This record gives sequence, structure tokens and C-alpha cells, in this order.
Amino acid sequence: MIQKTPVMRKCISCRTTFDRKNLLKVTNDQKLGIVLNQGMGRSAYICKSKKCYTDSKLPKKLQKALKSIINPDFFDIFEREIANYK
Repeated sequence: MIQKTPVMRKCISCRTTFDRKNLLKVTNDQKLGIVLNQGMGRSAYICKSKKCYTDSKLPKKLQKALKSIINPDFFDIFEREIANYK
């Protein structure tokens, strides 16, 4: 039986490599816009540590990684979603 290796991705805040299942995925989907944990398109990953998702430079890092301008309302939604993971 073939064992699958885990898919590794890098957190854009702390630059540490994790298994993709342990990260939050922010995607710039062509049809849906910027979504959290769904969609296909250019994506950025953030680890679930408080240090990373409360980083003051996170909005700028996300804009650079997704190559698009992010609406400030997205960060309100993002903070509510993060509260569910605690």
C-alpha cells in the first residue's frame, strides 16, 4: 500500500512549514472574491497560532501574497472566524 506524504505549506506570517490541514487558507477566487477555507485560485496560508493571526503586518502580507487589494470588511469576518478556532 502506498503511503501519501502530507501536503506541506508555509505560513505567510511566521514563514514556518506545516501540514496543510493545520493552516487557515485564504483564497482569492475569481468568482467568489476573497474567501476563507474554500475556493480555488491564488491562496495564502496562516497558522493557527495567536502570534500569526494577530500580526499587525498581516493585511499587507495577505495583499502581497494574493496579489490583490483586500477589503477592510474581510478582516472583520476573518477575526470572527478565528474566534471559532480557539
